[in-house]
Amino acid sequence: MMNALSHADALRIGAQIQVSKTVSRLLGGFGDLLVQVEHPKWREDPYPLYERIRAKGPLYRGLSGSWATASFALCDQVLRDRRFGMKYADGTPALTGALGIVSQTYPESFLDLDPPDHTRLRRLAAPSFRPGRMDRYRPTVQAVVDSLLAKVAGQETFDLVGDLAAPLPITVISDLLGIPAADRSVFAEYGTLIGEGLSGVYSVRQAERLITVGEDLVVLFDRLLHERTAIPGDDVISDLAAAVGDGRMTARELHGTALLLLIAGFETTVNLIGNGVRALLGHPEQWESLYSDPSLAAAAVEEALRYDPPVQASLRIAHTEVELAGRRIRPGRFVAVLLAAANRDPEVYERPGEFDISRSRASDHLAFSSGIHYCLGARLARIEAEIVFRTLAERMPHLRQAGPLRRRKGNSIRGLSHFPVTA
Repeated sequence: MMNALSHADALRIGAQIQVSKTVSRLLGGFGDLLVQVEHPKWREDPYPLYERIRAKGPLYRGLSGSWATASFALCDQVLRDRRFGMKYADGTPALTGALGIVSQTYPESFLDLDPPDHTRLRRLAAPSFRPGRMDRYRPTVQAVVDSLLAKVAGQETFDLVGDLAAPLPITVISDLLGIPAADRSVFAEYGTLIGEGLSGVYSVRQAERLITVGEDLVVLFDRLLHERTAIPGDDVISDLAAAVGDGRMTARELHGTALLLLIAGFETTVNLIGNGVRALLGHPEQWESLYSDPSLAAAAVEEALRYDPPVQASLRIAHTEVELAGRRIRPGRFVAVLLAAANRDPEVYERPGEFDISRSRASDHLAFSSGIHYCLGARLARIEAEIVFRTLAERMPHLRQAGPLRRRKGNSIRGLSHFPVTA
């Protein structure tokens, strides 16, 4: 990796990090619950804080002027309402501070965009994730899971994240995108680094690495674009290269789309598996239900997504004045859609704080968002997690936690970085 930051840029990012920390500490100290959502204090268990926000009413206003909702109905409404967007109404990107500086070096993906560009680019990527194509990946996913579990067979303990939850999705998304075998180890490393950056930039060194990784991935995707234009394969990058070739997409848009698919395909699944297995092992009666009847694996996935989703919140910006729950949202104001809180809304779920894989309608959750930004890879993530849960239940019924776990930095993407288990 080359040195990607000038001295001036490093100073600017360092200053932004310090300003962000200071503002967060001050607002949180004055009782801003929305700012407190990102505080390390709530990393292990943010759900009591979400309940405090819910108790303030359907719509909570923080001291900064931003809004938040823990209501399932309001979250779903905001996610579907075209008066809210990912950018400001004039097209200005939403990210600011150190993360905003870093993000400027990355190509935009359709997740960052509003219609009509979002509609056009998502439509080009969607056929690669059609249900039939995803279902054909079941044997591949099972083979990868079998291989990974064979490597830890006989070990007294293993790391559920490092040995299974992380290598599985990066292997699958690499195959889906068409990443050559020679590039997969660095691709996996880059995916991990970018995933860590989704929750924020905490140091100049991290910012520098993220910028360099972004530049290196663009070089990789550009090389693959030219290779697949010359010799197409049965993979997503070949599909996107065809769209570049006939003018429906630019090369830069291909870079952004491929990058999004890497991040989404990796981050959602690794954290879904980690959070889900932790919930199962933390509720022995539920784990017993699953290993007694492994056909409940799909239901266990849905309850894991509801109970402790990987993506805890999503931001939207009001493009016009919007009246919401009797409150007036001014143009340019943020609304934090607290997906994890919505998934425990007592207006929607009985016993919302309980983990129950026999729950009816558990799939009626917002873990994959809603509206036009509903997760394109939701079906693949479900398939991967279902196969992991079922295979563990069948082969390792005595699985249990074997030591202290470690959480990843940041609260907006919720997951584990280390989860020791023994079979």
